[in-house]
Amino acid sequence: MNEIYLIGLGNPGKKYSKTRHNIGFLLLEKLSKKHNSNFLIKDKLKSSCSEFQINNCTFRLFLPNTFMNNSGDAVRAIVDWYKINLDQILIIVDDKDLPLGKIRFRQKGSSGGHNGLKSIIEQLQTQNFKRIRIGIGSPPLLKGKNFNTISHVLGNISSEEKIILDKVYMRVIEALEQLNTKKEEFIINELNSFDKDQP
Repeated sequence: MNEIYLIGLGNPGKKYSKTRHNIGFLLLEKLSKKHNSNFLIKDKLKSSCSEFQINNCTFRLFLPNTFMNNSGDAVRAIVDWYKINLDQILIIVDDKDLPLGKIRFRQKGSSGGHNGLKSIIEQLQTQNFKRIRIGIGSPPLLKGKNFNTISHVLGNISSEEKIILDKVYMRVIEALEQLNTKKEEFIINELNSFDKDQP
């Protein structure tokens, strides 16, 4: 039986639930709901977890409750508890350096200044883990200077952004559901070439 471990990054709590920084949470919540599965808090994994099967493959979804900057604590707990290889985990994360509507699937890489990824790299002592980065666009320019990054990532997703992100979520969810049946290179190419303006 194959097992796939999907970890969405975000901040726990109502206050953050609709923010750009919580795209990892939002996406996995949609995937879980689609398969009629609920998230349950698992203290030992420092996360809420949801589990279901697609074509004889067990999908385990995690939403860390450690807050973004300590995401690595939860990832470490998950990896240690299930004794899994790092190539079984996939992190889903927002990215302000990618335009809204763009998706990047990478098999490894630096944190790119993202505190959640930074924390995971520190805890796992490696950059070799897969991640899907979802573009939220850079902070808007206000009177010639950049709107504060923190205000941008912790700002709520606007209704215009939501329309684009819903397309992105659908595309990524489709790809995640095929992780067990399609070649990874194929999925990477499909996601990385996604165009939000295509019908």
